[in-house]
Amino acid sequence: MHNTLLIIHSLLRWAIVLTGLWAVIRALKGVSGKTPYTGADKKAGLFFMIFLDIQLLVGLLLYFVTSALGLKAFQTMGGGVMKESYYRYFAVEHVFVAIVAIALVHIGRAKVKKTTLDAQKHKTSLIFFAIALILLASRIPWPGTFAGAGRGWLW
Repeated sequence: MHNTLLIIHSLLRWAIVLTGLWAVIRALKGVSGKTPYTGADKKAGLFFMIFLDIQLLVGLLLYFVTSALGLKAFQTMGGGVMKESYYRYFAVEHVFVAIVAIALVHIGRAKVKKTTLDAQKHKTSLIFFAIALILLASRIPWPGTFAGAGRGWLW
């Protein structure tokens, strides 16, 4: 079960990166081109949020149920988790930054819904989605993140 969840979690990162880029590019085009906020702009943000929410659910299952790098790391290593960069990365940094990024996307979408001006919708989307995407990119375990222990390009 752990390997299946890890593969799903790893593959979902690409859906998140692609939909996040889609949402940011649409917002950037809207800000620079002063275009109307369309259904496609709304869908880009919505799909970004949906994939993040699915990723959160899979990640929580990994963290609390199956992974030795999640809650189990604290249970077995105690305070040693914070001293070891590899364990701290997965048990604390990866999870915390991902949750902050997901919150930013939700807040951004809520603010967009309350705004009536198209230019402000694009600007709000750009700010919240771009910050979230940058945060996520900083905490994805890219190949080479840890000498010999980083994740592969697919999983």
